[in-house]
Amino acid sequence: MTTLEALSNPPSNLVGGVYHAIEGDSLVSHDPSQRGRVIWSGAPTVEHVDMAVAAARDALRTWSRWDIEKRSDVLLRYKALVQERAGDIADLIAQETGKAMWDCNGEASALAGKVDITLEQGAHTGRQRVSGFSLDLGEKKEGRCWFRPHGVMAVVGPFNFPAHLPNGHIVPALLMGNTVVLKPSDKAPAVGQLIIELFQQALDEAGAPKGVVNLVQGKADVAQRLVNHEDVDGIAFTGSWPVGRKILESNLDTPGRIVALEMGGNNGVLVMPDADLKQAAIEIARGAFVTTGQRCTCGRRLIVHEAVAGKLIPAILKAAGAMVIGPPRSEAPVFMGPIIDDAARNTVLDFQVRAAKNGGEILMQATKPASLEDGSYISPGVIRVDKFTAGDGDDAGCDVEVFGPMLRITTVGSYEEGIEQVNATRYGLAASIFTHDDDLIHDFMADARAGCVNLNCATAGASSKLPFGGLGTSGNHRPAGAFALDYCAYPVAGMLERGDAAVVAPGMAFDDSWLD
Repeated sequence: MTTLEALSNPPSNLVGGVYHAIEGDSLVSHDPSQRGRVIWSGAPTVEHVDMAVAAARDALRTWSRWDIEKRSDVLLRYKALVQERAGDIADLIAQETGKAMWDCNGEASALAGKVDITLEQGAHTGRQRVSGFSLDLGEKKEGRCWFRPHGVMAVVGPFNFPAHLPNGHIVPALLMGNTVVLKPSDKAPAVGQLIIELFQQALDEAGAPKGVVNLVQGKADVAQRLVNHEDVDGIAFTGSWPVGRKILESNLDTPGRIVALEMGGNNGVLVMPDADLKQAAIEIARGAFVTTGQRCTCGRRLIVHEAVAGKLIPAILKAAGAMVIGPPRSEAPVFMGPIIDDAARNTVLDFQVRAAKNGGEILMQATKPASLEDGSYISPGVIRVDKFTAGDGDDAGCDVEVFGPMLRITTVGSYEEGIEQVNATRYGLAASIFTHDDDLIHDFMADARAGCVNLNCATAGASSKLPFGGLGTSGNHRPAGAFALDYCAYPVAGMLERGDAAVVAPGMAFDDSWLD
């Protein structure tokens, strides 16, 4: 069992306000920048899932009846705590994920920002959409709409943003009166525990019921038990499409359970002849390789008009080749840290080999940097393909989301051909176009089948003040970001009669004497 200074408890699950130490080594997280360095280890038990869900159910009645402003105060206290501990949070993210320090600092600072965005009231805010309303239906009859929490929400988090993305589900869920059971990524359990410790501290200081937030660590067996649990009312998941598919399958018989899925992307970027090529080259290179290519929004498919391909592609290769790769906490600025583990690196390298055998031309080979053998480091890779397709298979342009620093490129001769290539995917998370042509901008905004559509900037990088989600195998029309409150509560309609306007309908009869 390991103990981290950033954590107030040894590796633990949190059930009903009580930390249960889980000694052992069946679940271990490592520092991907230093092979063999253990960050967190424990032996989770699936039985804690039932206990955590029961605790969340017990706390629900009291917590959901707290005034929303009282719940807001808890979130504001949590905001203050994550601001105070931002350095610890960022450092722990770097240790467990290998992300560059600037990237980790950005993630840590986003936690407090999510509270502000969630609590903000205004014409375009989530609070406005779930605030309820009333209207006159007659002389003494009122129509009213109000919002109720779903109940017990299961949150299943990813490793690439192990603090920010679970936080983005938990904060709005708590505001609307839900209780939560978090299952962090098994690759970043320490970060998940730290975030829950801070939520629990804020809740304890406010005298909230025990069990409002709960933590269950584990691998697939724990996640499966949680998302299949008969007493869970909602699921907020961030991860891959294959896992999201299993969650949908397991919930076919629970249509009343809210399932909000944020999944992957095979995001296309289209560059037209009139584009600012410097802007395009910088943004495309950054967007393809940021976070070592481990963002769902990374630009993975580049479609370049043949008129500018000869200038743009070499510039992107030079920008990729100049990127600094190294330990996340290096004194010198580092753009890319290691990928999450050796298995993830091998997946990227294996795809590169298959693509080269099946028509792909390697313009820049992804490799294991010789000077960085002590971690799961990988350099950017770029492959030219004939065209992109929306199918499985071994062809170089197939619809496989390579979750790492791998960019594939093709060229086209027209906008029509380009937008066809952008949409040649079963995913639909993000898409970008680089152009200054107003007509093409208008067309692209209407034609691109994606939930996030950008102009003259990369697909990677999203504003928390906007909705975030995708179509197809990227999501199920439950966008997070500024729209997370929408899937954390449901509307209830009521008609309130305060008079005696009951109508005896045709074919009915009523005699006052029947009440004597």
